[in-house]
Amino acid sequence: MTTTLSNLVRAEKGLVDRRIFTDPDLYKQELEQVFGRCWLFIGHESQVAKPNDFFGAYMGEDPILLTRDSKGKLHAFLNMCRHRGNRICRADFGNAPSFMCTYHGWTFATDGKLVGVPGYKEAYFEELDRSQWGLVETAQIDSYKGLVFATWDKSAPSLRDYMGDMAWWLDLVVDRRAGGTELLGGHHKWVLNSNWKFGADNFGGDVYHLPVTHGSTSLSGISRQPRNPRYIGDPDRYSVSPGKGNGVMGAYVGEGINRANTGDVVADYRLKHLPELEQRLGATRAKQFTFGVATMFPNFTWHGSPMVRTWHPKGPTKMEVWSYCIIDKEMPSDVRDAVLRNANRGFGPAGGLEQDDMNNWLQCTASGLGPTGKKYPMNVEMGIGHDTKLEQFPGILSGWPSETNQRSFYSRWAEIMDASSWSDISISPITTPKQA
Repeated sequence: MTTTLSNLVRAEKGLVDRRIFTDPDLYKQELEQVFGRCWLFIGHESQVAKPNDFFGAYMGEDPILLTRDSKGKLHAFLNMCRHRGNRICRADFGNAPSFMCTYHGWTFATDGKLVGVPGYKEAYFEELDRSQWGLVETAQIDSYKGLVFATWDKSAPSLRDYMGDMAWWLDLVVDRRAGGTELLGGHHKWVLNSNWKFGADNFGGDVYHLPVTHGSTSLSGISRQPRNPRYIGDPDRYSVSPGKGNGVMGAYVGEGINRANTGDVVADYRLKHLPELEQRLGATRAKQFTFGVATMFPNFTWHGSPMVRTWHPKGPTKMEVWSYCIIDKEMPSDVRDAVLRNANRGFGPAGGLEQDDMNNWLQCTASGLGPTGKKYPMNVEMGIGHDTKLEQFPGILSGWPSETNQRSFYSRWAEIMDASSWSDISISPITTPKQA
């Protein structure tokens, strides 16, 4: 039995019921409706660069294996033996021509086929139809400039249609140079007692918290974020809502390169290759602004530091954060080192900025657990009725700060939660800005 969301998310008034962050029944519905339908980020092609490479990830609470089979084709499988349900692979990544379940020895190739069954002749009398008992594969899998996404829903729109105008912004991270991108080293994982939506919400356009939450981090020199709220209303900063739950925030920089999110070494590298970026993406994206942070609904985030991450749900009041550094393949070693240092200092599990944020999300989640606290809605009404549309940007331009992106995020969540299928879910047309 599902719950109707019409009274829980009232975007027109900027009100969100706190039960959506803590209610176990809503969470179960969320796993089915949101994580069972949407395109979810599962990895990067560089993690499975060679035939028979594999990488373990999650789609919602389902463990999956991203593989490149012996012929070079990408797959995403449920990491579950079809016999009794044991995991077929317990390694995080590696290279193997097959996976053997450690319970009874059923063996599967990297293309998902069941290739080995102990006792096939003696115990099954050759009557088991092995072709029907291969690994469970996602309904669709696709990549966008190296980033791999998958969905369990065969009726979902194509990845490109699902992304809509967010692709225009994502190019600032994944299409800067001709050689493409790769993930640098491994990735950080950590668990916190917060609902996953708070992370996605925060990184999707909450600029309001910067001078308060990260004030001490700025004073310590870890971050170059604004140290006081006087930057509110700054015309050189922006939040953009590309629609359908997606959110972007950043700043205009004219002909320069913003150094706040990257540090001088990385900024100098980007300045050196600015002509190539302009040739690839046009002057608007190359010179007009610097990229800040964005969230693509539901749980994929990227940051200009540069970083990509996922907010994996682990229960209504728990999530596991996976954070990666993403770099140009052609980036020299000294710049790579600077990217890693910057990421660890600011956005690793012990990073100054990360700890600032996590402390807030823990308390916001806890507010929805008490019988009195859950009666009072969350307020996201900032900026209602004050959005504008600019020709050079795809999406709705809102103030700095604004909660337009938050209203878009929770509205999209409610829409997908209430829908019976993808035929009931709206898809935004892909627009092309007049100024490239």
